Amino acid sequence: MALFGKTLEKLKSGLAKSRKKINESLKTVLTFGRQIDEDLLDELEEKLISDDIGVETTLGIIEDLRAAWKEKDISAAEEIVPYLKRRLIEYWPHRDRQLHFVETPPTVIMIAGVNGCGKTTSVGKLARYLSDQGKQVVLAACDTFRAAAVEQLSIWSERAGVQIVKHRQGSDPGAVAYDACEAAVARQADVLLIDTAGRLHTQQNLMRELTKIRNVVGRKIEGAPHEVILVLDATTGQNAVNQAKMFTEAVDVTGIMLAKLDGTAKGGIVIAIRNQVNLPVKFVGLGEKPEDIEPFDPETFVEALFS
Repeated sequence: MALFGKTLEKLKSGLAKSRKKINESLKTVLTFGRQIDEDLLDELEEKLISDDIGVETTLGIIEDLRAAWKEKDISAAEEIVPYLKRRLIEYWPHRDRQLHFVETPPTVIMIAGVNGCGKTTSVGKLARYLSDQGKQVVLAACDTFRAAAVEQLSIWSERAGVQIVKHRQGSDPGAVAYDACEAAVARQADVLLIDTAGRLHTQQNLMRELTKIRNVVGRKIEGAPHEVILVLDATTGQNAVNQAKMFTEAVDVTGIMLAKLDGTAKGGIVIAIRNQVNLPVKFVGLGEKPEDIEPFDPETFVEALFS
């Protein structure tokens, strides 16, 4: 499902701050008729380095441009933005962006993220999305630490029309995961979605708890979890890269869901995560409603960022 029309306008709104910053930087350097040379590339590098894109990612972009210039693929300033658009779209191959479902259900998808990133809301939206795709979904309420988290996910399960497995607050999240695996198999579910407690990526004891949940489901269902989706707040900037690195070390993250793209999102962070951590964005959250979730489409994202 491609992002277009109404979704493009939502992305443009969410990326307004990033788009204005990037386009202002480009306009001051890429004057019409100017020929590409080392001075232009140096100026562009200086302009593009920002909190949300980051130094390392900017240097990579400039090296791509330098290589294209030396190979005579581009020669004038006005060719740079079209080249950048084409190059950035290639960062996210179609296969990488898809959820990969196992031949023998259930497919187990574990959701992780720091406190306040919009994780539980994202789980609810993803449950709704998968249900609308004809999948039978079971939710596992493994966020047993945060007050009202189980209740919040229960409300989302009702909105999405899916089943939920839950224990009381303070229960062992590993035990919830265990029971949810048994329930998903017994009910012949297509997908088991596991919500985990929000945690700071620097809290090693909580990160170990996340690893424990992964190990529990791996013992109950072969190959599980088959996907580990990290929810990132699109407004956090470069800190999101650090989160992606730490969570990947703990639970082998397979993809990103970018939440809060309806606010002052820092769009360059999407490029930075792909460049520095090599993780694809699989979904984006564009609002507060259950249906405000879309598969990530790089063409629409790049158009919204540069238009």
